[in-house]
Amino acid sequence: MQTWFFKFTASAVLLLLAGCVCAQDNASVSASRRLVDPARGLTAKALVRYALAHNGELLAARQMIAEATGRWQQAALKANPMLETSGTQAANSPDNYQMIGVELPLELGGRRSARALVGAREVELRNAEVREFERKLTAEVRMKYAEALAFARNLNFADETLRLTRDSLRLTQARVESGKSAPLESSTMQVETQRAEVGRLNFESQAEVALLALKQVIGMPPEETLTLGGEWLPMVDDSLLPPQADLLRTALASRPDLAVLRAAEALAGAQIEQARREGRIDASLFANYQRMSFGYDVRGFNAAGQLAPVTGVFHMLTFGARFTLPTRNKNEGLIAAAVATAEAARLRREFAELATRNELMAARVRLDKARVALAIYRDQVREPAQRNLDLVRRTYATGYRTALDYLFEQRRYIEIETGYTDALKAGLLARIELERVVGAPLPAADQLKAEKEQQ
Repeated sequence: MQTWFFKFTASAVLLLLAGCVCAQDNASVSASRRLVDPARGLTAKALVRYALAHNGELLAARQMIAEATGRWQQAALKANPMLETSGTQAANSPDNYQMIGVELPLELGGRRSARALVGAREVELRNAEVREFERKLTAEVRMKYAEALAFARNLNFADETLRLTRDSLRLTQARVESGKSAPLESSTMQVETQRAEVGRLNFESQAEVALLALKQVIGMPPEETLTLGGEWLPMVDDSLLPPQADLLRTALASRPDLAVLRAAEALAGAQIEQARREGRIDASLFANYQRMSFGYDVRGFNAAGQLAPVTGVFHMLTFGARFTLPTRNKNEGLIAAAVATAEAARLRREFAELATRNELMAARVRLDKARVALAIYRDQVREPAQRNLDLVRRTYATGYRTALDYLFEQRRYIEIETGYTDALKAGLLARIELERVVGAPLPAADQLKAEKEQQ
């Protein structure tokens, strides 16, 4: 009777422990699924759209366009006319004098058009700078997305590894209770289970930190829920990508940073022309009306033969032109400074075009090597490692292998899977880097295949 009661109690305790383990498994799975939802989560494109609409630095950069547009609008306006008035009253006599005059600057030599051209070139420069900011932000968002997705994949794999380790622990405990294994194996499996739990917690921490970094880049509050969606981007075969020469032409024509340097060069050229025109002759037209009341403290006979004060009111109209003669100051210093600025802008553009060639070649090499490494992992490493682990697990369950053999093979499989995750991330980052260098999205694999079939 006591033996039966003891067995019943032990069975109940084992069932309770199994229930706790299952609850922990469900909690682990829910943690990984909370980060990634392929159906309802945000994809990389959706995150980029969100970032372009909410990133604070980008929104501030866009205000620079409005600022430059305002200066352009101001530069295109005509100079205002000037109105001048004055009056004089004698202190000891009724004599007085009033004057009103108008002056209109002419801005000869195309001064206003040159000033407006500088404003237009500045607007082009600010637009190019904002596009460059958007290009960098897009690449950064996609890279943060890839990193968060890699940590989430590792977390999902750690959840599965922890579940298998707990199953192995239960199996080992049963073998120890039946006398088929030594108690040391149960202790070893308990240590390995705790080790897997710590590894899962580390991956969960890395995934959550990566998610917070992604929220910071896209401009999302940290307390707002963010779930990643989509799958890993497929690697594109090198033979399906456009030729290197086509990618280079696209990069030189599409990259916003090169457009920024070209716009800076054009702005410097406009500033040279403005400095030259400001150093030429200028003129303004003016017209004055004067009223003067003047007299003497004596009396004389007027036309009617009566005595009257000797006074008179005089009206005068003055008009003419005022010229600025560039005999001493022809803006030589400003012209020289503008020429130096233009030369510096040209040198920066040429160097940036050379750097683009190097960056494109490096990005292409990085993508090629990532594709080869991923293919090796996918075709020659993962499947044999999975088969080896399954074989060792089955032989361990039947008693032909020890717990140390099984743990060694499992750790090797974990290392291979995390390495495969790194290879996936490296391939995705290489593709993102190539698109960043080109300055335009690369066509998808199915699109490239369709174009190749049409040819």
